Amino acid sequence: MYRHIMIATDGSDAAGRAADQAIELAAGIGAKVFVLCVEPPLPAFAVVAEAIQGADALPEATARRSEGYLRQVCDKARSAGVPFTSQTVIDNRPYCEIVSIAAREGCDLIVMGSHGTRGLDRLLLGSETHKVLLSTDIPVLVCH
Repeated sequence: MYRHIMIATDGSDAAGRAADQAIELAAGIGAKVFVLCVEPPLPAFAVVAEAIQGADALPEATARRSEGYLRQVCDKARSAGVPFTSQTVIDNRPYCEIVSIAAREGCDLIVMGSHGTRGLDRLLLGSETHKVLLSTDIPVLVCH
């Protein structure tokens, strides 16, 4: 069955529920997990404002936020006795990173949460989960 499960997280409740499902599955079948958080790059105005102020607060805050997301999932994996690795990546197209890293790491299942975006919202905003589904041959477990 599955031996290496990717958990894609953005810190949302949906991602947390998906992580719980993935860790329970991994524990039950003896798989390991790879936890990934893809953060968008800082908007240009934020970088300019930082340069003017001479501060590094925004990148540090972004790093702390993504580290917190990873830590939550990794702590759950550790508590369940599931071996794990984790990574944070900066990219404005999370689905591309999820798909490419899953392939590079040899993941045989991607587990993601879904916020339940439908209709016009999905058309206008898109859905990273939907984009992953359309962009990979690796099975994807979507948890609502």
